[in-house]
Amino acid sequence: MYRPLQHKLPVNQTPALAERIPTNVWILGFVSMLTDISSEMVHSLLPMYLLTTMGISVLTIGVIEGVAESTALVLKVFSGTLTDYLGRRKALVVAGYALSALTKPVFPLATSVSVIMGGRFLDRIGKGIRDAPRDALIVDITPASIRGAAFGLRQSIDTVGAFIGPLLAVSLMLLWSNHFQWVFWVACIPAVLAVLLLLAVNEPLKTSDAAQVHPLQWAHLKQLSPRYGFVVMMGAVLGLARFSEAFLVLRAFDSDIPIAFVPLVMVVMNVVYAASAYPLGVLSDRFSHTAMLAGGLLLLLGANMCFAAGPHWTYVLAGVGLWGLHMGMTQGLLASMVANEAPEDLRGTAYGFYNLALGLAMLLSSTTAGWLWSQWGAETAFYASAGCCLLGVVILALDKIASWTTKQP
Repeated sequence: MYRPLQHKLPVNQTPALAERIPTNVWILGFVSMLTDISSEMVHSLLPMYLLTTMGISVLTIGVIEGVAESTALVLKVFSGTLTDYLGRRKALVVAGYALSALTKPVFPLATSVSVIMGGRFLDRIGKGIRDAPRDALIVDITPASIRGAAFGLRQSIDTVGAFIGPLLAVSLMLLWSNHFQWVFWVACIPAVLAVLLLLAVNEPLKTSDAAQVHPLQWAHLKQLSPRYGFVVMMGAVLGLARFSEAFLVLRAFDSDIPIAFVPLVMVVMNVVYAASAYPLGVLSDRFSHTAMLAGGLLLLLGANMCFAAGPHWTYVLAGVGLWGLHMGMTQGLLASMVANEAPEDLRGTAYGFYNLALGLAMLLSSTTAGWLWSQWGAETAFYASAGCCLLGVVILALDKIASWTTKQP
């Protein structure tokens, strides 16, 4: 039977206010915030550091970013399956955040590209270990009627760190005359604080049925809704359209923005992202997921057209603003859509396979973007991304038409 790609609240329910969201969701949000402060202090500077200090090509940066980001997403299929097998979430979440914290000293100590790539790779392994269990934990502790709001809130708090990090990077670069390594050392501090705060999270006890440990078999995957496959496909299309944000930094570097101020483009993006994620998450609990996902793709299309228009700082700022609004509209939405299509004992696995598809798509998109940029210029890479956005909108339109046809007597 056809099931629409949206989750509506019962008539007598209203969107949740922030104070109704469980305390553990707030704590997980602040853990993510501290980790993002650390990560963005490094990542907002790393593309320029590799290009100017290490002297590597844009194509190589694309490969590094593609491998790193896709590693994180691919590993989520294993951590998601493992968390369902164990019936526990917190231990894997702690392990993932701790590994990312331990990799931070690699960047100021590195003397070669291979060492930096190794540090980036291990950092993303940590992300891959923690994210699927963390998302499954949020679902476990949050009522179904406010999942969109909970994911949006966590993402909003997370994204506050994603703009504080670049702001700190800019301030310290100005203070220390563009000394990259010193900034990388400071980035170690919030990463350690995040792990310590995570210890305050309380994992709920499972019921006897939900707590049963069993090996994953292919037969279990049949419990996933047929619409889950459609959500995974749309995640992959989005991954093809949205390559690594390192390319946004490189586009700003191409403009007339001074090098110390280039990380500010990530501030603009993440301010918009943080401001929009929670209210749009609340809206996703009440309105069509299909329409909101289409709107997110159109926003990403607009961002790509701004970047393709030229390297002038006005186009760059407009592009990162639209990119941030797109992230605010789609990230919590997709997480909620996955939860709606998965039974309780397979939520981690569902997030894992979803992120596997997303990771493979982002590996392809980031590598392809680096190649297109090197061969035919930045504009070609952004036009290719815009084309993937249009493909996603067409798929959603066809799905909507199919749903209308199915409902006809």
